[in-house]
Amino acid sequence: MLFSTLKLSDPIVKAVTELGYQTPTPIQEQAIPVILAGKNLIAAAQTGTGKTASFVLPILQNLIDAPAVRAKRIRVLILTPTRELAVQVENNIAQYGKYLPLKSMAMYGGVDSEPQKQQLIEGVDILVATPGRLLDMYTRRAIHFDELEVLVIDEADRMLDMGFLPDINKIVERLPLQRQNLLFSATLSDQVRFLAKTAITDAVEIAISPDYRTAPQIEQCLISVDKDNKSALLSHLIIENQWQQALIFIETKRGAAKLVSQLEKRGIKAEAIHSGRSQAVRTQLLADFKSGQLNFLVATGIAARGIDIDSLARVVNYDLPDEADDYVHRIGRTGRAGVSGEAISFVSRDDFRNLCAIENRLGEFITRKKIDGFEPKLEVPASNVAYAPKKPQKPRRHNAKNK
Repeated sequence: MLFSTLKLSDPIVKAVTELGYQTPTPIQEQAIPVILAGKNLIAAAQTGTGKTASFVLPILQNLIDAPAVRAKRIRVLILTPTRELAVQVENNIAQYGKYLPLKSMAMYGGVDSEPQKQQLIEGVDILVATPGRLLDMYTRRAIHFDELEVLVIDEADRMLDMGFLPDINKIVERLPLQRQNLLFSATLSDQVRFLAKTAITDAVEIAISPDYRTAPQIEQCLISVDKDNKSALLSHLIIENQWQQALIFIETKRGAAKLVSQLEKRGIKAEAIHSGRSQAVRTQLLADFKSGQLNFLVATGIAARGIDIDSLARVVNYDLPDEADDYVHRIGRTGRAGVSGEAISFVSRDDFRNLCAIENRLGEFITRKKIDGFEPKLEVPASNVAYAPKKPQKPRRHNAKNK
């Protein structure tokens, strides 16, 4: 199947072709016709499946003949959980719609609001926003929703994990009743379904890769190592294997700063990205990493869904995440756009429960390795894929002070 067979116009097909997209992915094949028909949609698709294009392309198509938008008005609202993801999605919109006379913008906190207010005064067809800044702008009457036609809730599971449900409800209450509603999520948990029931009625439901296994082009492995030996092991792998680039995930911003310092002492230049850094610094670090000027980026979970690099060679889980879904999202930063990738996870004895939960979600064991000179003193037990937490984990609050 070609993009042109999905009833997308020549300007859109030309733009995606120039980006190297030849055929639609499964989520695009199924979602685009539904959205073009004006139906509500709930879709589950994990990272790296072409999810953003699956809603942006038909939205662009449906806006082609729309009249000029008025001042402080928007036609489409796309809600995202993080600043990085808002920027990423808006960049995609600009790329896919480069031959269309449509205006888009990303709106998020942590930066001066005046330029954003000015852009809204001129009218915006598609707004990508984080909930907090959007509500702030609405309260200051910098934006009105009376001409809104489409609401997209992107990364709904992450939204709920970060405690955005009250903000989402406030936003939905202020939108026109007559609108198209689209919800995209990596998982359709009970919480996500509850949100869908409150915001979306009569929706078509699509699920891609319902078992949430990771993409086959990602080669995964676990390296057993004691906790206090992780930074030395990472330095060894970078130098010994002559790695050119890696995205390294760690749990806390204090740990990120410490790791950057340890790498620097061994002659390895790295930078840390986390919620404690300003938006300007975070934006520059991501740009440097994407361009190849920065080879090693140490990130807390805040960056797991905000980095979109087609040719990222590898991801390293310096710390295993507490939640199995986060593992999938993290390693989904590599192995994109048909290019193979590598996902390496350091595992120590106290990671056993998290490891079992991850392998339970994947439905398979991850290959284990040991590196000469870094063999653990405390062995990691054999995995039990039947393991499941006794109590469901509580949703994380929107408090990123340690991330």
